[in-house]
Amino acid sequence: MNLPNKITMFRVILIPFFVFFMLSPQIPYYNDIGVAIFIVASLTDFLDGYLARKNNLVSNFGKFMDPLADKLLVSAALICFVAMPDNPMPAWAVIIIISREFIISGFRLVASDAGIVIAASYWGKIKTVVQMLMSILLILDLPGKAVQTAEWVLIYGAVALTVISLIDYIWKNRSVIIDGNM
Repeated sequence: MNLPNKITMFRVILIPFFVFFMLSPQIPYYNDIGVAIFIVASLTDFLDGYLARKNNLVSNFGKFMDPLADKLLVSAALICFVAMPDNPMPAWAVIIIISREFIISGFRLVASDAGIVIAASYWGKIKTVVQMLMSILLILDLPGKAVQTAEWVLIYGAVALTVISLIDYIWKNRSVIIDGNM
């Protein structure tokens, strides 16, 4: 397993620790520890991709596992937000975002069975960055009207980018469906 793939797997390993701290308000500084873990995990997303491209270590495993690790991290955060009583993340937004992730993962799996590996798209990458920024801001739970406005802008932005990236992803890979591979 090459270094970028090990970094991707490290991101996956961080997720249970992130969830543990996010859902453990009885632990001092649980929020601070949770956001630190989430930020480290988010940064590994950029690091593994950078190293894979720079060192020509792009692999089918990485093309599959890197976006899956992102989906797991963001979905874990979204589910934690719904479980937290004072968090502004609406359940409907969580349902839309996680539904998109299931649809794309299923689409990738079927394409994979047909011997087609589909890498993350530009829109998908932007969506992930916005979702991660939104998550960090929501975890920090900072006071103030400007912060609340920024949270809602990121929530609605994340939902919009989720839908746009889903449409873009399916449209660009429609040949998988049209050619009967699906």
